Amino acid sequence: MPDKEIKVPNIGEFKDVEVVEVLVSSGQLISKNDPLITIESDKSSVEIPTLFDGKVKLVNIKVGDKVSEGDLILILESTSQTEEKFKKKPSTEKEFKKIQLIKQENQQTLINQNKVTDTSSASPKARKFARELGVDINQVVGSEKRGRVIEDDIKKFVVAKPKIIEQAKESKPNKISNEFEHSDFGEVEIKDIPRVKKLASTYLVNSWTTIPHVTNHDEADITEMESFRNSLTDMYTGDKKKITPLAFIVKALVASLKKFPSFNSSIDDIENGKITIKKYFHIGIAVDTPHGLMVPKIRNVENKNISYISSELRRVSDECRNLKIDKREFFGGSMTITSLGGIGGSFFTPIINYPEVAILGIGKAQKKQIFINDKFETRTMLPLSLSYDHRIIDGAEAARFNNDLKENLGKNFAYKLAI
Repeated sequence: MPDKEIKVPNIGEFKDVEVVEVLVSSGQLISKNDPLITIESDKSSVEIPTLFDGKVKLVNIKVGDKVSEGDLILILESTSQTEEKFKKKPSTEKEFKKIQLIKQENQQTLINQNKVTDTSSASPKARKFARELGVDINQVVGSEKRGRVIEDDIKKFVVAKPKIIEQAKESKPNKISNEFEHSDFGEVEIKDIPRVKKLASTYLVNSWTTIPHVTNHDEADITEMESFRNSLTDMYTGDKKKITPLAFIVKALVASLKKFPSFNSSIDDIENGKITIKKYFHIGIAVDTPHGLMVPKIRNVENKNISYISSELRRVSDECRNLKIDKREFFGGSMTITSLGGIGGSFFTPIINYPEVAILGIGKAQKKQIFINDKFETRTMLPLSLSYDHRIIDGAEAARFNNDLKENLGKNFAYKLAI
């Protein structure tokens, strides 16, 4: 039987349609209705199947080509022509073994090719979805009949990918090599990464790859709070009290956590729907040290006044900078505050301190003209950046939490915080 030319069939009014996938390769055995290529227009993706059985002799198309009706896709050697080689009865035992070996080699070639071209068991819609997500569909295990891949399989693969990557790193570290050394371009200095930063990096990577982060940005009016804070004096000496704004923020945050308990939780078993709601209020404080970032906890904040919290903040900060802090103080937190107010900047995206489910970022307070009661007033505004775990907290709840926190930092609450 002569070779067959497989051409692009009638595809309607479409011309010069792009080939987005070639699903076969030279030497591959294919059956009737197996998909050969996928073409994609601005409206849809379409598979073009074969109408014949056979062995691919030559593929005439590659990804990116533009095709129209009648263009040659491939040349097919019929299976009957291939099988004729094995139909003749072998005259000797040696010839018989040779034919058996050829059959085994052909079978193994087919198996290997099917591993590479398993995308034939996925619909064009699923393959398009995979391309949009940047997923290699050959790596996705299908859940439908004959391993056919559907969109849900791709979604599950994307969710599991961070764990797969982590497992791959553990089994075989994958280092991307650079073609050039840094020193090829000038003088360099090689230094060890500080121990604290190396330890923190493990937790940061785990948090970023495990938790779906979303950040809500807002501003709190702290004009009255700042005025009250600057007016505080010692009742015995008359000296001005040095209380950091962070002490007020810590106290205000705890008041909001009492109202929104889901922010004071940790996920224990997401698959079985279990979370831990904490009844204590231990607030983590990100401390900038020469050794790296540390996050000790201020314990039982609900039972402490502003002055005591302020002194606690100084104590744990000094212990971190002098490396005298107990390791246990880095664990068992409700929620973390990270403040850049003393350095500068406004909004940013803080990474959640796992296993907590939220973190509050504080920027530098600035005086702004705010339109209030039909006129502009100069107010002190504090940037708030609230990152939260979207598995537990949704956007509406985060916005309500921020609104409550803003009220707690406003004029009606600042005086109560000092008690």
